[in-house]
Amino acid sequence: MADTHASKVNETSRSAVGRDGVLDIAARLFREQGYGSVSLRKIADAAGIKAGSIYYHFGSKDEIVAAILDAGIQAVHDRMRQAVPAQPAGASAEAVLRAAIEAHLRALLDVSDYSSANVRIFGQVPQSVRDANLPTRRAYEAEWDSLLARLRDKGALKPDVDIRRLRLMLIGALNATLEWFDPKRGSASALSQSYADVFLHGILDDTGG
Repeated sequence: MADTHASKVNETSRSAVGRDGVLDIAARLFREQGYGSVSLRKIADAAGIKAGSIYYHFGSKDEIVAAILDAGIQAVHDRMRQAVPAQPAGASAEAVLRAAIEAHLRALLDVSDYSSANVRIFGQVPQSVRDANLPTRRAYEAEWDSLLARLRDKGALKPDVDIRRLRLMLIGALNATLEWFDPKRGSASALSQSYADVFLHGILDDTGG
């Protein structure tokens, strides 16, 4: 009887990890191991709960994935929406773009397992999960498109710049840093400045031959 009571108390305390705790652990596992290698049992083991306890919060692995994908995009989006308006009135287009680039990179590299997991596993998950994430993803893409279009309309960008292609190239390059960035060899902030230098000023030396 005492053993049964202790077991119930232990399971209750272990299941107190809650919905957000399950998501935090799952996001870390998906970031580290990818979609296919992470099972509900592996998430439960890492959380210190029984696999069945996850069903108190989520109906399936893909329901967890969908929540992580949304949260990952939202984390980056929120960072950008904070960084750009924080620029002083009259800030140059270069300063604004540098702030947006840094916000994206730091959300990926410094802030959130969710945003990192999103980039790593989006192409691995079932189409139905990707489709469910599209509204959140499209909202962030629209934020970039709007920013770039405003800068173009103000004459800060070349008038013939294709906004969509520029956004795809820029975000694609930033996301790819997850594959090789080593925080021991430099900060995300310093990396963002290097990226901005290339995007804003190019790579050719006009004084060269």
